Amino acid sequence: MSNLDGELTRREQQLLKIRRDSDTKAAELVKMEKMLQQTKNLLDKKTESGSESQDFQENMEDLEERVRSSRRQRRNSLHHTQMLESQMKTVKGELVGTLDHLQELRNVLRRSQQKAEERKATMEKLASGLR
Repeated sequence: MSNLDGELTRREQQLLKIRRDSDTKAAELVKMEKMLQQTKNLLDKKTESGSESQDFQENMEDLEERVRSSRRQRRNSLHHTQMLESQMKTVKGELVGTLDHLQELRNVLRRSQQKAEERKATMEKLASGLR
């Protein structure tokens, strides 16, 4: 009989252990169901915001195109600026040459005017000597 009592006690302990495991598993199952519901809600929200995500994607693509366009315009502007600077250097060189030429012409004109005044003075002397 003590053998049966031992067997009964052992079986009761196994039953208690199974009940505890069952309670633990049930609690885990409830947690998992809550997590599943939360995940489902998040998925629903994500599906709803799919159009927002599409709009965001389109805005990003538009922004990227604007950035590329701005970079192209910047490169073109830089190239145009370099061309203008080169032309400015050329024109500056031509202006320096023209200025030098004008100064030479001014010197020639002064000498011519000076010679003309000297000749005029000489002519007046000769004219007054003839009188």
